[in-house]
Amino acid sequence: MRIRKTDLTGVLEVRPQVFEDDRGFFLESYSEDEYKKNGIEESFVQDNHSRSCGSVLRGLHYQLHHPQGKLVRVVSGSVFDVAVDIRVGSPTFGKAAWTLLSDENRFQFYIPPGFAHGFCVLSEVADFEYKCTDYYHPEDDFSLSWCDPDLKIPWPILHPMVSEKDKLAPNLSDIPASKLPKFIG
Repeated sequence: MRIRKTDLTGVLEVRPQVFEDDRGFFLESYSEDEYKKNGIEESFVQDNHSRSCGSVLRGLHYQLHHPQGKLVRVVSGSVFDVAVDIRVGSPTFGKAAWTLLSDENRFQFYIPPGFAHGFCVLSEVADFEYKCTDYYHPEDDFSLSWCDPDLKIPWPILHPMVSEKDKLAPNLSDIPASKLPKFIG
């Protein structure tokens, strides 16, 4: 496995070793020892799978009292995946990192607890799988505006399909510090 660090400490692009021949391919999608050796120390307690149509944008979502680290990957299709540091007091507060995840490159993206996360679908359909470090708590699910101009995210789709909740999400500057995760340095 190869790890590419992003400009946001803890946000990592993971490139698993892929064994390919004329029959297909094999890769380890997760091995706790390998991930821990490469800086992903958290334990994962829940796996999720979503399918989205082309031009769908999900996010930017975060949790406050039950923050989730996420190890994400695409098993079919392609997405533009984004992590935003929203931890109050962080030296990279309000900064974003992004990568392209696809069934062709087979990359993964690790987003630590305390970050907002979102993605937009670039293919006709995308199957998106992710491991989480905490269980989902619906009452603790918050959104940050995907189109907040201060975040400077170069979304590759100009007019995505977005949920009503995400359409109404506030910009980061409009969210009180008490409603954001805290940076623990």
